[in-house]
Amino acid sequence: MPSKAIVGEKVGMTQVWDDQNRAIAVTVVRVTPVRVVQLKTPDRDGYSALQVTYGIRKARTLNKPEAGHFASAGDGIDPGKALVELRVADTAEYQVGQELTVGLLSAGDKVDVTAVSKGKGFAGGMKRHNFSGQGASHGNHKHHRAPGSIGACATPARVFKGTRMAGQMGSAKVTTLNLEVVQADAERNLLLLKGAVPGPRGGTILIRDAVKGGK
Repeated sequence: MPSKAIVGEKVGMTQVWDDQNRAIAVTVVRVTPVRVVQLKTPDRDGYSALQVTYGIRKARTLNKPEAGHFASAGDGIDPGKALVELRVADTAEYQVGQELTVGLLSAGDKVDVTAVSKGKGFAGGMKRHNFSGQGASHGNHKHHRAPGSIGACATPARVFKGTRMAGQMGSAKVTTLNLEVVQADAERNLLLLKGAVPGPRGGTILIRDAVKGGK
């Protein structure tokens, strides 16, 4: 389990140059400071997590359950745009009302990024699963991009669940592992991650320290 996590907004991609004048493709993430609203513990909730919020939302736009939830957290916590849960190994070092910023991370850290990927709509087997397609000749007629056989004969006389077919592509929760932090700009609340991260520009992404990598 990660020991620290943060919420960010994908801005887009650009490139920077390292000490050897090599271009490095990076993703720019805007990390607005978040406020801890609730601590979840294994004794009470069955797992450890931080419930955080970011931004400012007018109190009159909240419904009664939302208003009551923020009121129970404390007077010093202003309502935010959304509530996000961050799974961490231990919540003992955090407290309600604490502000988490991009300063949690530094250059050289390895992180895992989770977001909802871009939705591509309905796609065929070749685009969705990288099928090679059927032959272009030898009697094939208008089935060049068809998936081909999907089941067996009398045994088992059915199509197995999970068989790769055409269907909805994208718009799924995706985690990219072991991305390197190139720069963490605390003054502008920006984070530069080496490589690409899932999701569209403006999408919400969750950033945590890598569970399989390390520094």
